[in-house]
Amino acid sequence: MTSEPRSGVEVISLGCRLNLSESEAMRAMLAAGDGGDVVVINSCAVTAEALRQTRQAIRRARRARPDARLLVTGCAAEIEREALGAMAEVDGLIPNAAKLDPRAWNLPAATVAPAPPLGHTRAFVAVQNGCDHACTFCVIPQGRGPSRSRAIPDVLAEIRALRDGGVAEVVLTGVDLTSWGHDLTPALRLGDLVAAILRGVPDLPRLRLSSVDGIEIDPLLFDLISDEARVMPHLHLSLQHGDDLMLKRMKRRHARADALDLVARLRARRPGIAIGADLIAGFPTEDEAAHAANLSIIAELDIVHGHIFPYSPRPGTPAARMPQVPRATALARAADCRAAVATQRAVWLERLIGTPHMVLAERDGTGHAPNFARFALPDGVAAGRLIELTPTRICEGLLA
Repeated sequence: MTSEPRSGVEVISLGCRLNLSESEAMRAMLAAGDGGDVVVINSCAVTAEALRQTRQAIRRARRARPDARLLVTGCAAEIEREALGAMAEVDGLIPNAAKLDPRAWNLPAATVAPAPPLGHTRAFVAVQNGCDHACTFCVIPQGRGPSRSRAIPDVLAEIRALRDGGVAEVVLTGVDLTSWGHDLTPALRLGDLVAAILRGVPDLPRLRLSSVDGIEIDPLLFDLISDEARVMPHLHLSLQHGDDLMLKRMKRRHARADALDLVARLRARRPGIAIGADLIAGFPTEDEAAHAANLSIIAELDIVHGHIFPYSPRPGTPAARMPQVPRATALARAADCRAAVATQRAVWLERLIGTPHMVLAERDGTGHAPNFARFALPDGVAAGRLIELTPTRICEGLLA
């Protein structure tokens, strides 16, 4: 049996939380401006696998919507513009920097998206875009451009609208979130934005940060993460590796000791904070000792939310010209790292049993505690409700 093709505006999002936030904005903008029968692929190019998934999504979307206009935007549309533009399925490319400009979609410049619908529980709010750094493995600056910060009044207006629509938790996102404010006049730091949100939206129950660069956490932000109950006790670090030589060759700005010191200081102030991290396995020149350092930092930081990536060479980056680790080795080392995170996570979940947690109920029958532990909800709990739950067991990775 075949279903009738869908119609109207459809946005398919790949990759990071910033893409998710931008996809929601594009969907609302196109619907408000009567964008017609259109499918948008908001693409990712952070790894070769992400690019493969982008191509796969394009082909799948064309099969599902043969009569729709199919447009591609996002990082892959910048970095692989010629190759994606040559795909028979693609009708056009929208520059990444212009994806939220109605004029790029042939809509009136004054097109205004409607207020967020009622019933959303968590919302991603993009406050920063682009990156001024030059990590040797990364193509994202090519796709996103230099760092750009949203002004505080604009951020507050969006969060107030979300709160009025019933959103109980806002997640701040960006390509390099902790660089927010560096380009403003006068220059500000991310702590200034977080403090302004807490003051300006006093009825927002929960504020969460997406991935942050630990070396850029300013003193005010450190204090707010440590002491402010409305800032969730969950920090996801853009760590990338546990070995100092690998970090140097990645052109990261922190050392292993910096990450250990940051987490130790945070835990001294907020013992229940949960740590997540991005880690790359099989980076060029990584030997067994470096891999061991990558594994050991998972235990030393007690990383319980891990995003593990096998290194993937990206064209035009310095790391692609370094001596490569065999692909099979990189994949095996990534599996080692995922297993290490799974071990830490299992022990962490066991520690949470018997302790009450305020859980934000979501529409799929699960919810998240402040530390981002995921719960199976009792029957009948309405989405958006904050409910205190005391887990008694772990079932298929969920507290229950």
